[in-house]
Amino acid sequence: MLTFYRFMSGWPLVLLHGVGATLGWLAWLLSPTYRRRFAQNALQAGYEFNQVRAAVGHAGRMVAETPRLWFGPPVPMQWKGTEVVDAAYAARRGIVFLTPHMGCFEITAQGLAERYGAEYGPITVLYRPARQPALVEVIETARRRDGLETAPTTLAGVRQMIKALRAGRAVGLLPDQVPPDGMGQWESFFGRPAYTMTLAARLILQTGATPLLVWGERLPGGKGFCLHYQSLTQPLAGDLDSAVAQINSEMEGLIRQCPEQYLWGYGRYKQPRRL
Repeated sequence: MLTFYRFMSGWPLVLLHGVGATLGWLAWLLSPTYRRRFAQNALQAGYEFNQVRAAVGHAGRMVAETPRLWFGPPVPMQWKGTEVVDAAYAARRGIVFLTPHMGCFEITAQGLAERYGAEYGPITVLYRPARQPALVEVIETARRRDGLETAPTTLAGVRQMIKALRAGRAVGLLPDQVPPDGMGQWESFFGRPAYTMTLAARLILQTGATPLLVWGERLPGGKGFCLHYQSLTQPLAGDLDSAVAQINSEMEGLIRQCPEQYLWGYGRYKQPRRL
């Protein structure tokens, strides 16, 4: 598997995105379950299929670009809103970067590590360890890079993130990821109850870190990515329940900025798995 990823990493981004778009549509055509969930999730947010059909291809592009991002040469990156990142790092209170399953979320951490890692220390990103043995080596090798550390979805990983924040460093996570049973609460997401992680809100409230929103826009024609940064629309609420609901609302706002690149096929409303 590692050999295959390294082989693919040398391909031009435009070619990977072309192949990925084709694979995305093949997956959509061959899986009635995927088509149904895609359409239902989009409709729940108020979008007809024709309004977000481009997201089918972008889901495939996300998969195909991964070898290049993990093992290949650097990709072009543009930046928007870095003034809020500069100010947050200068405050030395720690930063919690929040991004939904939209665009290229892998590039957001890499970009931050490249731009800020040398001066402010590595960014720690939360990840779910691979269940397939063949992928374990791939992921561990790919994310072993300067300016980037990983924290597993375990108690030890949470402690690692708290330690990083208290040292004034940054962490990143996807708050629209469905957590295991007992590690979240039911909150509205596009008007429907969704099991939502409390970790993001807990990290911010417990450490006093600055929450920032980020997403990586996939540019057309294999031209790279644009990283968008912004502050929350309102200061985060001081109690946990309100803070969790507010973060869901912020994710909705980001998704509406570019619904064509959101993973509408993600099982956002599924029942949480038991530990």
